[in-house]
Amino acid sequence: MLTIGTLANIKHILQKDLFNSTGERVLSVATVTKTYKKKKVCYLCIVTTPPPIPVVTVCLVKLPEKEGEYKKKRCWQLDEIKLVDGKSEEFETHEFDVQVEKLYKWYAINLHERQNFIAVLYKQVNKYVRSNRAEFRNVPAAWLTEMSPEKMAASGGGNKANADTEDEDGESSEFQMISDKEATELMKLFTECDFAIKDAETFIEQLSKELHDLDGANVQSVLASEQQVFILMQHIETAVVEAEKFETRLDAYEEILGHVRETMEKIGGKNAMIEIANNNNIKLLKELNRVITQLDLPHSHQQALDEPDLKTAAGREAAIAAAKSLQQAMNSDIDPSLLRLEAVQDQRKRFEKWKAKFSITVSRYVNNLFIHLGNEFGDTSLSSTELVLPKHSSVHKELVAYTELMHWTKAMDRKTYDGLTRVYTTSLSKIYERDIRNFFTLARLQISEKLRTSREDLDSSTSSKKSAVIVPYGTLGVNKESWASGIESADREKFDMILEKVLAELEPVALQEQLFCINFFQMDVISPTTKNTQTTLDALESQPEPKEQDSSNLLPQKKIDRQINEEVRKLMIALFGCLEPELISFIQSFEKMDSFYSLYVLVRLTQHVMSAQDTHSFLSMTFASALVHVKRNFDRFMQQQIQSIKDAKMPKRSKCGILPYVENFEDFAETCEGIFRKSDRRADMEKWYLQLVNTIFDFISIHSNEHPKTPSQVVKMENYHHMYSLLAQLKVPGLDPLKKDGKAKYNDALKAYVTKYFGRPLEKLNLFFEGVQQKVAQGVKETEISYQMAFSKQELRKVIGQYPAREVKKGLENLYKKVEKHLCEEENLLQVVWHAMQEEFIAQYNYLEERIQKCYAGAMINLEFSIHDILTFFSDIARSH
Repeated sequence: MLTIGTLANIKHILQKDLFNSTGERVLSVATVTKTYKKKKVCYLCIVTTPPPIPVVTVCLVKLPEKEGEYKKKRCWQLDEIKLVDGKSEEFETHEFDVQVEKLYKWYAINLHERQNFIAVLYKQVNKYVRSNRAEFRNVPAAWLTEMSPEKMAASGGGNKANADTEDEDGESSEFQMISDKEATELMKLFTECDFAIKDAETFIEQLSKELHDLDGANVQSVLASEQQVFILMQHIETAVVEAEKFETRLDAYEEILGHVRETMEKIGGKNAMIEIANNNNIKLLKELNRVITQLDLPHSHQQALDEPDLKTAAGREAAIAAAKSLQQAMNSDIDPSLLRLEAVQDQRKRFEKWKAKFSITVSRYVNNLFIHLGNEFGDTSLSSTELVLPKHSSVHKELVAYTELMHWTKAMDRKTYDGLTRVYTTSLSKIYERDIRNFFTLARLQISEKLRTSREDLDSSTSSKKSAVIVPYGTLGVNKESWASGIESADREKFDMILEKVLAELEPVALQEQLFCINFFQMDVISPTTKNTQTTLDALESQPEPKEQDSSNLLPQKKIDRQINEEVRKLMIALFGCLEPELISFIQSFEKMDSFYSLYVLVRLTQHVMSAQDTHSFLSMTFASALVHVKRNFDRFMQQQIQSIKDAKMPKRSKCGILPYVENFEDFAETCEGIFRKSDRRADMEKWYLQLVNTIFDFISIHSNEHPKTPSQVVKMENYHHMYSLLAQLKVPGLDPLKKDGKAKYNDALKAYVTKYFGRPLEKLNLFFEGVQQKVAQGVKETEISYQMAFSKQELRKVIGQYPAREVKKGLENLYKKVEKHLCEEENLLQVVWHAMQEEFIAQYNYLEERIQKCYAGAMINLEFSIHDILTFFSDIARSH
């Protein structure tokens, strides 16, 4: 470990090499490294500027690299330091933290350097910082006092070398003011010894003589005070004798006080025992009074429990009050040791008898009431033709008066409570089953009469046309003539309106019954017989959202909520068991008639599921289950459409024209857009749009090669153009990439058709100049081509002579007839193709003219027709047809 001398050596080096040049002085140095980077050593220095206004700073100095100079890396003023943390008050701790603009974690190589650095920094902060001083934590208090351990170590070691230049707080001691008396004596000495400058030996002898005289005077003074010292010693001996007498007397007093203390302790113990016994008697009396109060049941309540009157309001009120009092007495919090008392056990046995007798009476009465209400409302029939599902508020009104009794039964007799619940669901489920079946029957009748006759019509048409295959209405891959009879848009809209009416009528009835059951059967309470567990749904909903630190309590709360919802759903299923099958049957009956109905149902059911306030309610779960069924039918319908495209057959006519699935896709897309335009299910439809359009694009290319008369390029061109126009008209954002793809495919097919069927009308001329190009490629200059026998000017004129304007126009007329024979009239692309062929002819003409001018310049050779003639030919042919 480095010593104080080593510390001084480091200070000296840094002072000399770095701080002398700036006029600063080093007060303390600590050799440190960063806590997590112990390989890089640096120095923390406390430096100050010279007076009269010293400025103290803390500097971080880096070690010289490859014998370079020391460099200041960073400096901080004292008021920038916010915290100094010594980590531990143990001396052996190397780490300490300094908080400035950020937290620096240091590791001191030398413990004495660390101690001295912190002590000096504390002194300078307290000396120069007036407000917001740095806080020093986990630093020994001795380091922060005037007599610091560093000072004690320095003084104890007798290090006089350091004493002349530095004190314990690191400040210089080179300059110190002297007193007036010392100044006078010094001046006197200088006056008397002015010869010391000339004769040093004489001056030294005089000083030695005066020192000898002073030593003698000191010895004389000591000898003269010997008598006084002797008298002082006698006085000390006398004081010791008196102190021993005083101590003997104190021992006697202490013995007397000991006897008094023992007597008082015995008296205090007796008083404490009396007080304890008195307190115990008071507590016992209070506990007995509390037990008696808890187990006391007034006589009026006893009578109400023995012979309850549940028919009248007053009798029910008295019975409910007695039942609550009995419940409170039976659930009273009594110490287990007191339960062994015979009187307590006898009273609890009486409670059990009253409870059993009252429970039987309540069970019998409420059971008969449930059966009576079920029979009374079950005899009525639905005579109204209006599509309304009856509400049974009258039943609920009759039973509300017995809600408290049902709650008591659940808390005190769970078996009876479960039995009454089963009787209620059995009685009421018959009413709801009848109402729901009649309700859906009436809805079917109001939607359309076609439901009765659609299957008969389909069967009759099938039997009358045994050879023809009848496919479902709206199948994309089949011609419309082969479709089964469809549904008009008005019927579909009527179905959508009635479906919304059906769903809207189901909600209030189911929710009203659910709320009544939750309140009447106390289904928002998990375990009413267990103390401190009466958690209701309302309480759960009113609680704030749990924070992250409360995640440990989140799981039990969710578990409670899930358990309550499960019990409510079981009860509602028992009451409305036929609701889900009837709803699915209602939907299926129309889906079989027209698959597009599944689209309407998907949209409507999604709206009701998404708008439900309680997503865990019975009705929401029922709608969600039906929605799953409808979504599967929807996906199946779309998959069938894709399969119909793959299985499509080419039309048996002279011109292929628009393929069936391309033609049918327009009506299909318009119908779907009308249904899904503002629906939450639009994303599902757009997903299927992508699959359908991609399949159509793929099979246009496949089926284009199957028609015996129409070229594949024409089939692609017309059908891709039709799809591009339709996608542009639909304006579905998700189909924009496919719209661009359709346009590109159409342009490619148009170019391929023009290239194949227009060809090169001036074939021999093109072949002539291909030979010219070969010669040029072999090294013959273009200006010398005419000297070649095969490519002379005479040969060129012969070839040009084979293409008079009359023959060219005749060839174009034949080409127009061929194009007209290939293209269908529905898509109206004849003029587009003819214009593309005109552009192609002009391009070929320009190429030939360019070659003639380059290779036969000055020969006055030209084609027998011009571009103007070409435009005239094409225009005349188009107008004539």
